[in-house]
Amino acid sequence: MKNIILIGFMGSGKSSVSHHLSYTLKMQEIDTDKYISDEQKMSIPEIFSQKGEEYFRDLETNLLKNLQNKNSLIISCGGGMPLREENQKLLKILGTVFLLTASPETTFNRVKNNNNRPLLNDNMNLEYITKMIESRKDKYLKTADFVIDTDNKTISEICNEIKNLVD
Repeated sequence: MKNIILIGFMGSGKSSVSHHLSYTLKMQEIDTDKYISDEQKMSIPEIFSQKGEEYFRDLETNLLKNLQNKNSLIISCGGGMPLREENQKLLKILGTVFLLTASPETTFNRVKNNNNRPLLNDNMNLEYITKMIESRKDKYLKTADFVIDTDNKTISEICNEIKNLVD
């Protein structure tokens, strides 16, 4: 089976949807942020603060290259992964790409109590999140095969939409 790839802004539901899909479809799940964190033996905020965002983005690109010959995976991508053009191309080669979206208000409510979001440190507010979502929108849309709005939907409903599109 082809890989199912989930992209979207932080708080769009990628991890939750990935877990549920992995369980229901009996497919291996790879959360790229968790994979990189485990590999580096550092949290994502530690990688950003000690090595910088560019280093982290290089790790993301290398991970995508290493996954090129793998199938039947559910790949939950960090929110910034589609920002690089090289990553956009690699993601499209790897499988079917689903963009999970949520309104800025929904996103803020989902992430406001999470300290593990280095790009939101000192910027945990609706205005900043709205600007970030808008600045990434074109790159997300360019990468996605399908767009799924997650506002006011359960994880099961979102997963059923994805399953119907890959069948």
